[in-house]
Amino acid sequence: MKKAIGVLLIAGLGGLSGAYVYSLYSTGDLTSKNISEKQNVSFVNLPATSQTNLTDFTKAAEMSVHAVVHVKTFYTSQMNSQFGNPFDFWGRQQPRQQESSGSGVIITQDGYIVTNNHVVENADKVEVTLNDNQSYTAKVIGTDPSTDLALLKIDEKNLPFIPYGNSDDVKVGEWVLAVGNPFNLTSTVTAGIISAKARNIGILPDQYKIESFLQTDAAVNPGNSGGALVNTNGDLVGINSAIASTTGSFTGYSFAIPVNLVRKVMDDLVEFGSVQRGFIGVSIRDIDSKLIEEKGLKQTQGVFVAGLTEGGAASDAGLKEGDIIQKVGNVTVTSTPQLQEQIGRYRPGDKVAVTVLRDGKQDDFMLTLRNKDGDTKIVKNEEPLNLLGGTFENASQDEKSKLNIRGGVKISKLLAGKLRSAGIQEGFIITSIDKKPIITKDDLESALKTKQGGVLIEGVYPNGMKAYYGFGI
Repeated sequence: MKKAIGVLLIAGLGGLSGAYVYSLYSTGDLTSKNISEKQNVSFVNLPATSQTNLTDFTKAAEMSVHAVVHVKTFYTSQMNSQFGNPFDFWGRQQPRQQESSGSGVIITQDGYIVTNNHVVENADKVEVTLNDNQSYTAKVIGTDPSTDLALLKIDEKNLPFIPYGNSDDVKVGEWVLAVGNPFNLTSTVTAGIISAKARNIGILPDQYKIESFLQTDAAVNPGNSGGALVNTNGDLVGINSAIASTTGSFTGYSFAIPVNLVRKVMDDLVEFGSVQRGFIGVSIRDIDSKLIEEKGLKQTQGVFVAGLTEGGAASDAGLKEGDIIQKVGNVTVTSTPQLQEQIGRYRPGDKVAVTVLRDGKQDDFMLTLRNKDGDTKIVKNEEPLNLLGGTFENASQDEKSKLNIRGGVKISKLLAGKLRSAGIQEGFIITSIDKKPIITKDDLESALKTKQGGVLIEGVYPNGMKAYYGFGI
């Protein structure tokens, strides 16, 4: 019999009833063995003159516990909701309050806090409690599901914060501390070592995910999500995010987002309100024994280019299918997670040097990164749409034909905001605001830019049911 080891996002679930579990691999049943039988043992005494270089964690712990916060999130769910219908047949649905919790790290003295996206995703309210028990309502500045990161802000000054370290300098075997609030046990510190780098564990569902985790054996449990991973100097080297476990609690494997990636995402969210991802326009594969045999490769170090996007950064720069990418800038890459992490630190329009092995010879190429739409534009967060709380896309041609509408804007994902508070469900297509037709996202933005007071939104669900909602702005 095999027992699956799952990988779990580690926010404390509070009133929620489950966790996302992803199968990582299988292993034999975990067993225990009675070790009470007599063994040959002896005491080992160190001579009085022996020098023991024991690692002192007290400085790092003292520096970090005051800058790690307890994050509580509150959700309003609707009872008896079926098939996405916002109305119950027998009357209005009754809201139910739910609660979850995790951790966060203060990264500036004026109140910016990094945490995991899965800690605050879809929350109606976020509350932050400091180590001195002061509590604040936090604003969600922005989120990035592709890295499982989120940025919060509280209105306070002169806060303790943890300085950024450099995750590229972290070495396997190096001591680290995990600081967070497991099981609501505030300001808990555990120690371990870096067990591996650039781990891809297949836990993030986002299409453009970047998984290049630091793996550690520091004890991490539900509630540690969003907490700090620091080195012995007290510098931030990662944000704790997930565990591999058969039980839902720590069994020896935990994973943190490297701080160099965290720093780039936080800078983007502060400056633009959304993350600016640069893409090189290639499909890639790790070089393994199967690929070596299939392609007759002689070089095993690097990342294999399996295909290119026409008009993408790599294609335009001269890369070819079959090339092996070995460096991004001055950083050697040996796996797809490493390559994705390195490219993920750049924005559209940035020029990046890439070293490629082709026909046994190295060559350098300069790539100009694109955004996901294929150009170099920086896209700022749309303020009016941000107020509504969601991600939006124009209704497709199939949707317009099926629902007999001229156009509209589909709510592809709900976030905390006006729409969710009004009871609107994901998939709803907005067709008018205050009786003014909405055909595209531009129409929606224009209609909301100068809007004050009450708003009437009309539209249709994918099943053809028409609905309207009113709320204040």
